[in-house]
Amino acid sequence: MIKQMKYFQAIVRCQNFTKAADECFISQSAISQQLQALEKELGVTLLLREGRKFSLTPAGDFFYRKSLVLVNDFDRLLRDTVNLANGSEQKISVGYLRHFDNSRLKKTVAEFSEKFPDITIELIQGTHEELYDLLRKEKVDIVISDLRREPSEQYVNFFLTTEYFYAELPSKNPLAQLDSLTADDLKNTPIILIAPIGDRLNEEMFFREYLGIKSEFIFAENLDDAHLMVISNKGYLPVTDKKSPQNNDFLSYVPIVFNGNPFYCKYYAFWRAYSTRPCIENFASILKTNING
Repeated sequence: MIKQMKYFQAIVRCQNFTKAADECFISQSAISQQLQALEKELGVTLLLREGRKFSLTPAGDFFYRKSLVLVNDFDRLLRDTVNLANGSEQKISVGYLRHFDNSRLKKTVAEFSEKFPDITIELIQGTHEELYDLLRKEKVDIVISDLRREPSEQYVNFFLTTEYFYAELPSKNPLAQLDSLTADDLKNTPIILIAPIGDRLNEEMFFREYLGIKSEFIFAENLDDAHLMVISNKGYLPVTDKKSPQNNDFLSYVPIVFNGNPFYCKYYAFWRAYSTRPCIENFASILKTNING
């Protein structure tokens, strides 16, 4: 009956028998037969058909809601049983930069979890130095970060993408009206970085040496705080993207350039070469597709 419940849930979720059948990888006639078999076993009508449309009966609505809880509990029971038999939980821990666009990461986690439902994903934020330290001490399986060191043979250095630097500014700031900005243009505007107290000096040194930043440095604890600091006109936030981020009523994004050329940053996924697992490689591949898609 569990499989029939899942077919029924797909029909309700998709609001279409054909789409539900495609999602479940069976034919439309087969999914209709499974629904009929479920209704016959229960002795109630779950759906009222009106041509190509249908609606839930009161009994169908009750059964749908309760079945969602039951199927969730059943799937978790199976997963926990397998983990217990194997002696440990299957897990992959992923570290990523605090300023990394987590919309792409969320999509990757969703796709990976659908493909590998028995593997739990743990996400950990950090600065470049924090993530490197976690990877070195084997406290994370894979790290998503920019490349600030020469690649080491001890680690797999899986290239993800090249992204360009933009200055996030209040939309009403005069600098937001320019087509591009140099370090000299920004020297009197504080730069906002996201870093805990212990890593602030490393972050400041990197931006001074790599971007030639000459302005004052101020720090935020997280990305939301950094955006609010920008909106309140306390400074600008350097962000990276493959294309110009979308301006809105509050924030604008202007490319940062050096000698007329855009500044860029290369992102990689790093993991220990001697502990490569298929799930790590799969996660990195899915992430690369989502970043570049």
